[in-house]
Amino acid sequence: MNAALNYGYGILYSHVWGAAMNAGLEPFAGFMHVDRSGKPSLVLDLVEEFRQPVVDRAVLTWLNKGGRLKLVKDMLDGDSKEEVAARVMLRMNTAERHRGRNHEVRSVIQMQARLAASSLRGQRNYRPFAFQW
Repeated sequence: MNAALNYGYGILYSHVWGAAMNAGLEPFAGFMHVDRSGKPSLVLDLVEEFRQPVVDRAVLTWLNKGGRLKLVKDMLDGDSKEEVAARVMLRMNTAERHRGRNHEVRSVIQMQARLAASSLRGQRNYRPFAFQW
């Protein structure tokens, strides 16, 4: 299961990284995660509010409904990767209520990155997005 979650997190990281860059944020200057050379600390910070509702929810729901993972040399095989990626991407394209309207999760990620940028400039307070379960 850890291999599937990690694979899903990799997909999520790439989307959050892109959102951070689009918002004009420095991906390596974080707050919660320690700054280290080559470590995208801000991306890891922003990912935290999306890990459970996007990746964990998608992967665990699929596995609880009978989904199967296959490992080859401690890594997901091709079919397992495709299943995990499909579930995570489906979740990224799902609409969630945010600021009084429905938005795809991928759009919410971008909105939160822009909010973080505004917050760092002192224009607005940052409020993490809370998903409805």
